[in-house]
Amino acid sequence: MPTDAAASAASTAESSLELRAHPVLGALQDLLQDIYDAPNPHAVQEFLITDAAVAAALQGCVARASPERLLLRSDGEAVDLALYLEREVLDRLVDADPVSVLTAAHLPDFWTVLEGISHFVYVTWNAGFDRPVTLLELEMQAEVDKFVTARLLMLRQGAEDLPLHRLLFEIASLDAALEGDERQRYAQASALAGTYCQRLEDRYLARPDPVGLLSELRRFWRMPQQHKIRHIHAAG
Repeated sequence: MPTDAAASAASTAESSLELRAHPVLGALQDLLQDIYDAPNPHAVQEFLITDAAVAAALQGCVARASPERLLLRSDGEAVDLALYLEREVLDRLVDADPVSVLTAAHLPDFWTVLEGISHFVYVTWNAGFDRPVTLLELEMQAEVDKFVTARLLMLRQGAEDLPLHRLLFEIASLDAALEGDERQRYAQASALAGTYCQRLEDRYLARPDPVGLLSELRRFWRMPQQHKIRHIHAAG
């Protein structure tokens, strides 16, 4: 059992990291909300947890180890949530400052953190309209967000042209701990998002069309799950 001094030191270290992370998290949340023209009164920093033990206690069940988890609980009227991000991942990303310079070396940490922010933004925005969100929809939208934000940041920064679609959808592998329905859901979300993001690349990014891109993204983001899937298949 940790001593009071050790527990205090751990708490101080976590608070220090969360304070340092606020500008990065805020900038990434702003980027997503600007892309989708989806203002949100809730700041992700206020719901952040970086202590794995606290996240496990809140989740209340044995869960697959993951560096990112959106913790949700609803009583049918109100939604309680928190975003867990692994302390080491967040620390590395804060040091890297991906909003200024996003490199291939930092993409894994960037995508982990961005996935959590995507989940948070999508759930809170839809909750404001009393719209339900499925797990498949949540994961599919997060994969789209990971591709789009990385692509737009690198264009803005004049960075090297990385094969983002290949890295995210073609050679990336699913977590070996995923099983059954959960594994099937992640695979389906990745396949659908990969098809959609390739279309975005071909139509709006290869020959830059920022107006067309934003219009398409905002329309897609507001579609319910089945409309998203039909939209992807219709133009596939």
